[in-house]
Amino acid sequence: MGFHRLASLAALVSIIHLASAHSTPTTAEEIETQRALQAAAYYCAPAVAELTAARKRAWSQRVLATGQPSILEGEDLFSQETLDASPNKQVMECSPVEDGAHVSNNTCVLTPVVTEGPYYHLAGHPIRQNIAEYQIGLLTYLDIGVIDVNTCKPIPNVLVDIWHANSTGHYAGHPEPSIELKDEKPQVGGKRNGLLSAFPRTKPQETWLRGAWPTNGNGVAQFTTIFPGYYTGRATHIHTKVFTDWKPLENGTFQAGNLAHVGQFFFDDDINLQVDKMYPYVENPIRDMVGRTRNWRDSLNIFEDSHGPEGKYNPVFKMEMLGGVINQGFAGFITMGINATNSLDNWWKG
Repeated sequence: MGFHRLASLAALVSIIHLASAHSTPTTAEEIETQRALQAAAYYCAPAVAELTAARKRAWSQRVLATGQPSILEGEDLFSQETLDASPNKQVMECSPVEDGAHVSNNTCVLTPVVTEGPYYHLAGHPIRQNIAEYQIGLLTYLDIGVIDVNTCKPIPNVLVDIWHANSTGHYAGHPEPSIELKDEKPQVGGKRNGLLSAFPRTKPQETWLRGAWPTNGNGVAQFTTIFPGYYTGRATHIHTKVFTDWKPLENGTFQAGNLAHVGQFFFDDDINLQVDKMYPYVENPIRDMVGRTRNWRDSLNIFEDSHGPEGKYNPVFKMEMLGGVINQGFAGFITMGINATNSLDNWWKG
């Protein structure tokens, strides 16, 4: 019964194609596509929960074994070699509530395709796990799982590409607005409320807080970074693309092949507000001018769109403190359910 249900969902996902990769679903066909993905993702939710819980357990055991959180690299950061599946050892587990063939209250699946935004660089993102470079901020480890909603299985060797703003709300390569827009005021009202025009790319050599890494055999890619800052009109977020086909280049970057997913991750508003009080986030130039944009007021409806047409997804990282106090940093966990058969065009539509 379960196999036939999954097969029918997978067929529906593969038959209906998103007309636009970077806009809110509006037509009946686009909305039905999102609903099909949602149904498939919900079917996969138990597998997602198991994958996420295993990763959190492994991290917790590493911390407990050493007596204190330590800065680890690569596979060592969330090694699964020490997993203990006994019920009393399962910590920080994401546990969806099953309701017949469906899963409700699931907080572990991210699927909707939303805009990549204006600050993606089509070439030059390095293949690396530590993307922080010399940016100052709150230490943040990201653990990003990828499963295929057609099979409910983790997808190895897909390239997870991420990029985000620094502690004062700027992207690498885009330090200043255009001269003619230096005195521009944020948009008031409407879907673009709070937004400024995109800053031009004037420093192409900058790569901080940008990077890509392939998923391991468990379908997981891990990164070391800093907690993102914010800028006017947008909630705090991290951009991501997932490439099912890619080629490493000699200069340490990659040549993009098939793009299967474009999305954005977010953080709980309560955590955002606490980080706001820390250095260097307090030096964000818009902090005292217009303040941060809360998740529920995110411009272009991106935060809302990331929840899907029926509001059933959750694109928010599950954050765990690395120590006893917030300024020791975070580990963030999320699992994406994507349609690996998708083929999206790799450019921003504005």
